[in-house]
Amino acid sequence: MQPSANERAPTVVLRELGPDDVDAYRPLRLEALQDAPSAFASSFEEESEREPAATRERLRAGPESATFGAFLDGGLVGTGSLFRLPRRKERHKAYLVGMYVAPAARRTGVGRALVAAVLDRARTMPGLRQVLLGVEAGNAPARALYEAFGFEAFGYERDALIVDGVAYDEVHMVWYLPR
Repeated sequence: MQPSANERAPTVVLRELGPDDVDAYRPLRLEALQDAPSAFASSFEEESEREPAATRERLRAGPESATFGAFLDGGLVGTGSLFRLPRRKERHKAYLVGMYVAPAARRTGVGRALVAAVLDRARTMPGLRQVLLGVEAGNAPARALYEAFGFEAFGYERDALIVDGVAYDEVHMVWYLPR
């Protein structure tokens, strides 16, 4: 969705989501699970059964986690989350998860803005050395986005997810924070 010369480029508003955003977040999350089931370990059925209070708690940011939302024309069109591993020996690692951009908002810079926000937040976490993610092997646009930020593939998992009897492979990627 590229604007023509006579149209203005859409303005993306990016901010950290909180518990009060559950009513905007939940429908987009369910859309994501239906639109791209091979991109998420959670299923639509599991997520739709989750109580709104559990989703509200997921959105409660803290020093070890954050969920970012991208808004176009006031509507939530993309999300991305960062969470740090809690165990002492793994606290140098965090995961980028839950990345999704609604189809109508793709190719507008929303995905790039979300990854940038997650990595900016990662830079503020003392002692953090790396951000990891898993991406469906066949999702070339997502892989290219992550590679543009410096993520490197370090592993390939065959049959990482089985969705409706179809196996999907996953590429494991890592981004190292400068030391």
